[in-house]
Amino acid sequence: MKKNNFLSDEIGSSLGSISGPFSVYIHIPFCLRKCPYCSFFSVPATPGGCEKYLDLLKKEILFYRAFLGKESEASTLYFGGGTPSLLTPEQWEGLLAFCGENIPISPSAEITVEANPESFTERHAAVWRNGRVSRVSIGVQSFIDGDLLWLERPHNASKACDAVLTAVREGFSVSADLMFGLRNQTLRSWASSVKIALELGVEHISLYQLTIDEGCRWNSSPPSGMADGYPFYRWSQWFLPRKGFSQYEIASFSLPGRHSRHNTAYWRRNPVLGLGAGAWGFLGEKRYRNEGSLEEYASSVRSCGGSVAGIEPVSGEKAAREAAVLLLRTKWGISFDAFSHKYGQAMLDTIRDTLRREAPCDCLSETSAGLSLTPKGMRVANALWSLIV
Repeated sequence: MKKNNFLSDEIGSSLGSISGPFSVYIHIPFCLRKCPYCSFFSVPATPGGCEKYLDLLKKEILFYRAFLGKESEASTLYFGGGTPSLLTPEQWEGLLAFCGENIPISPSAEITVEANPESFTERHAAVWRNGRVSRVSIGVQSFIDGDLLWLERPHNASKACDAVLTAVREGFSVSADLMFGLRNQTLRSWASSVKIALELGVEHISLYQLTIDEGCRWNSSPPSGMADGYPFYRWSQWFLPRKGFSQYEIASFSLPGRHSRHNTAYWRRNPVLGLGAGAWGFLGEKRYRNEGSLEEYASSVRSCGGSVAGIEPVSGEKAAREAAVLLLRTKWGISFDAFSHKYGQAMLDTIRDTLRREAPCDCLSETSAGLSLTPKGMRVANALWSLIV
């Protein structure tokens, strides 16, 4: 990635060229404490630190506001972290009001906030509802106390149940994150967590296998005894559709009409404005990242308004192959007409022929209109993607 003093202006110009819908991601980096498996950018919340960060974030929003065209509007807005629910309800009132005043948000926009059970309260729910938040994604990970203790999560199963019930009762579309492949986890205990989530009224479940990535605390000393994740994932593919949930993406299941529109924007390579320290965005065939520390983020925003630290152009054949992989994450897969219109018939033929020749036939579902992965294909998706990247 290249880095210079004009990167933020370059991304601002790309934003200004958009004449239709786009998405906004806002990173709230504060956590109560760092989980041992987490490699995302997050820092402990400090007295006054959140307020200073919000002031910087507002300045960054104003910087990009100057580039926005009259026809542009945000179709999705996503507050991720970190732990966004660590902000106080009063801080949320100010942030949501500021976003509403300075970001053109569609009347039908999907607005999502991530929350953790230990910090999410009824007061948060009331403020979010008044601020047009429609969706809450709760980092449950498990409804089994032993799992949560091993993961060093700051909540227990009872608190997780209370958080989900509160969000459901307050009328949000609720998603729960659940994690499999944990130490001593059994198919019975995994099934219990999934069933509890459904009984509590969630409309969306994101299922993640525990991975020990570079940058997390466990990377230097991985824990032993982690379960093989394959049976848990395959069981979920069997069970959740029987409860009305569709697997619309590799790790995502939802009731009809309750898929994450924001995440779908990433998989379709739609424009995403990333705001906040450590945030990533995608505008004008350019993937960019913001400064990845609070100190660098603050310095950049104060000096020029934006905080872009690097830009990676993604175009031509690279863009086509990336698009194919991202589309094949979803149940909609690759639309032949749309793909050939955007990337060319020759590129479509190359990717399609490679998959037909090298992928097992029971991993692909092909019609005259498009190509997608079967449930078995979803289970071996990494191997299939490697054929076309």
